[in-house]
Amino acid sequence: MKAASSNHWCSVLWIALSASALFSANIAAQTCQTSAELDDATRTAVTTAAQRYFGMAARSDAASLRQSSIPSLAADFTGIEATLKDHQQDLGGSQGTVKSSFLLDASTVTDPHEEFYCGVFGKNGQTANSAAFYLDNLPPAKYSVVLLDATSPKGRVMFSEVLERTDTDWKLGGLYIKAAQIGGHDSDWFLTRARQYKASGQMHDAWFYFLEGRSLASPLSFMSTLASDRLYDESQTMVPADMPAGGKTVDLPAATATYKLTAVFPEAVGNDLDLIVKYQTANAANTNQAYADNVAVMKALVTKYPEVRDAFAGVVARGVDSSGRDYGTLLAMKDIR
Repeated sequence: MKAASSNHWCSVLWIALSASALFSANIAAQTCQTSAELDDATRTAVTTAAQRYFGMAARSDAASLRQSSIPSLAADFTGIEATLKDHQQDLGGSQGTVKSSFLLDASTVTDPHEEFYCGVFGKNGQTANSAAFYLDNLPPAKYSVVLLDATSPKGRVMFSEVLERTDTDWKLGGLYIKAAQIGGHDSDWFLTRARQYKASGQMHDAWFYFLEGRSLASPLSFMSTLASDRLYDESQTMVPADMPAGGKTVDLPAATATYKLTAVFPEAVGNDLDLIVKYQTANAANTNQAYADNVAVMKALVTKYPEVRDAFAGVVARGVDSSGRDYGTLLAMKDIR
C-alpha cells in the first residue's frame, strides 16, 4: 500500500505517556477545565494566542514563533523548526479551526508525574466530553492545550499547541503536528482494514493497521478520550503474542544468527506506509556488518510473517547498540527475497 504522511514529534516540557491509560478515582489529579468551563476572557485569550501561533506556523515563520515561546523552548528550537519544515506543504494556505481547548492548572505540582482529568467522568471512566492528560516533569504553572484542525489542498492536519501562562500572555510551550490521513486514508479506513485482517486470521496485519488507525485518531500521545480508550480496549484483543512489547524482546531466527527484536510497528516513510523493525546489535558503527544484519533481519521477518508483503510497501530495519546508536536500512517489499 502506498501512503503519504509525516509523524514528526517535538516537545521540550513533556515526556508522553500512554494515551490509553484509564481514569481512576483513586489517583490524585490536578485541576483541569474544558473550554465550556472557562470564563469568556480566558477562553478568548487562549483561542486568540493559539490562532496567532497557527498563523505563524502556516507562514513558516519560525522566527516569530521562537520569539513567542517560553525561554526553555526558545533556547532549543530545532525540533519546532524541523516540524514546520516537514509540514510546510501541509500547512501552506490552510485554515486553522479550534476544535477544543483545556486549561491545566499545575501551579502547585509536587510529583514528577501529573494527571489531569477534564470534564465529567462517569463510574466507568471517560464520557463523551471528557479528556485526560498524563504529563511528566511539569514545571509549576498554568497551561492550556489547544487542538486545531488545519485543512489545505494536501488534506487535513491535526495541529496541537501547549501554551504556558506568563505575566502578560500565553506563550508557546509545545507544538505537535500530525497528518490525519495517509495516502488519502483516515483513521476509520485503517481501523476497518484492521478488523477485516482480524476476521481473516491475519493477526499481525490487524495489529499493525490498528496501531496506525489509533495514531491517526489521536492528536496527542499524552491525551486520552472516550474514543481513544475504547480503541485501546479493542486493540488488546489483537496483540500478537510473538511481537516485542513492554520491554520484552522476541527472538527472530535468520540464516546465520538469531536477532532480538525490540520493536515492530508501522510508520509512514516518504510516500509509503512501511513496517519498522528494531533489534539489538553489538556495534551499529560497523556499517558494513550493520547493513548485512539489517538485510538478514528484513528477510527473516518477511519469511516468518508473509502476510505483511501485501500490507506494507517496504521494511525499515534498524540495529540499535547498547550506546543507543543505530543504523537503518530501507528496502522496498519487492526487493526483499
